Amino acid sequence: MTLHAAGMIALIASGAPLVWRTVRGMVRGHFDTDIVATLSIVTAAVLQQPVPGLVIVLMQRGGEWLERYAARRATRAIQALEDASPRSAHRVTGNRTEDISVEKIRVDDVLLIRAGELVPTDGVVASGTSWIDASRLTGESVPVDVALGSALMSGSVNGDRPLTMRATAVAAESQYARIVQLVRSAQSSKAPLQRLADRYAVWFTPLTLAACAATFAYSRDWTLVLAVLVVATPCPLILATPVAIVGGISHAARHGVIVRHGGALESLGRVTVSVFDKTGTLTVGHPSVSRVVTSPSWQRDDVLRLAAAVEHGSGHLLARSIVAAAPSSTSGALTAVGVVETPGRGVVGEVGGHQVAVGARAFVIERFAPDETRLRALENGDSFLRAFVMVDGAPAGAIEFADAIRPSVGETLRRLRAAGVNRAVLLSGDHASYVRTVADAVGIADARGNLLPADKVAVVAQLKRSGEVVLMVGDGVNDAPALSLADVGIALASHGRGIASESADVILLEDDIAGVADAVEIGRKTMRVARQSIGIGLGLSLVAMGFAAAGTITPTFGALLQEGIDVAVILNALRTSQ
Repeated sequence: MTLHAAGMIALIASGAPLVWRTVRGMVRGHFDTDIVATLSIVTAAVLQQPVPGLVIVLMQRGGEWLERYAARRATRAIQALEDASPRSAHRVTGNRTEDISVEKIRVDDVLLIRAGELVPTDGVVASGTSWIDASRLTGESVPVDVALGSALMSGSVNGDRPLTMRATAVAAESQYARIVQLVRSAQSSKAPLQRLADRYAVWFTPLTLAACAATFAYSRDWTLVLAVLVVATPCPLILATPVAIVGGISHAARHGVIVRHGGALESLGRVTVSVFDKTGTLTVGHPSVSRVVTSPSWQRDDVLRLAAAVEHGSGHLLARSIVAAAPSSTSGALTAVGVVETPGRGVVGEVGGHQVAVGARAFVIERFAPDETRLRALENGDSFLRAFVMVDGAPAGAIEFADAIRPSVGETLRRLRAAGVNRAVLLSGDHASYVRTVADAVGIADARGNLLPADKVAVVAQLKRSGEVVLMVGDGVNDAPALSLADVGIALASHGRGIASESADVILLEDDIAGVADAVEIGRKTMRVARQSIGIGLGLSLVAMGFAAAGTITPTFGALLQEGIDVAVILNALRTSQ
């Protein structure tokens, strides 16, 4: 077999799949950069010139390889949600408890939920008291105390005491199942990204075909037409964007920003509005002591030390916050005895011969009937959550809790505005008034609270319909549907909430939202360099087309010349890695 014959066989074998795919796309109305490459391959095969044809195949395959990232992201996101969903339940029938799969739960079934377990379906508390962590679903950072009749959502986590609940929905119709369905709907409705290369191909491909037609009309020489096609084959379009994106992804990774596919960088380069979740995103994600208001005869540290002493054995999240905030040098010296806790309301014990109580307003009023004026004097802050500390029946102070704002938020928003993302929106499942307070503190005008996952999806969808390119930043299950629908979803992986990460296009490895600004700046630079590379490459190709049409460039030399243009394009595009 001659070398020429071997080349023709290789060209046909390697080029046929590309040609067939392009033809199928054209039948379906999809016209992109592959058309000129396909015509070059077909013409090279017809004229039996394998070298230029094989060069084009090599470039086409190389571009496809560079663009092959996380194609099954949506499937993985949904699978992650389903893997983390409740799987089993404990059904109580009389004096007997049996383990069943969640699919067997029926409305009005009585179910036992042990401490630390997932709520298997929606329902209401039938007996017991505890606290529920619903942050994965609602974004509300503070645990919710529950008792008889309290509503429960599937996928939330029971606290430190067992409960029984009465199911009000089957698992397939629960809140968690609706979130899974929201992610499916968001992924399926998300419009496919039109690649940067395809946007340039809209005018470059017709121009190339017109040049080929003019060349043949003037010369009647198919070899000249092949030379024009070879030098016009948009390898700069095929290679510039992927190479720039590979460099951009590498650059982002060095900043702790993992970009899961090239389309995310393209979208980052066009973002016009940023949407933030509150809990765990703009805030640290858990309540901490923000302020201690004391009665005139008490000091802050003394109030915290006494409160920490009686709360030391409690598993409640707020109790742990009090213990953590107490002065470390002395908190261990105080020990409480005779501690009695009323779950969800308060705790009472004896410390150093004094009766100390820590609890909600209703608890201390019911237990000690203190002077209302003295209580109101301790409520002069704007906190939405506080615990009163009573010593020997008299108010000693009030401990206020808040989900602290991340210190880097202000600088991040400033950098986003400098990059051209001038609008920011804050969405949260937390109380609307508290969300407004956080928004005012960080300088966000548009803030909305009391939102369920479906509400966040609706806001993102409305922004997209109005023509915005939406960046969504979140960290929990409740954010997953909106992350999926947004043009770019960014998740904070440091909280260990893998479902949000699977739904996102970009993942921040460090617990710092400054990475959001890093991602946008890198995306902007990447697409700026990609457009510059495409401009250089297409400009050189247009010049080469003129020489090819005049007969001064052969198809083989044209293929080698195109390789030189490609090298120039690649070297320029690689600047994104720096």
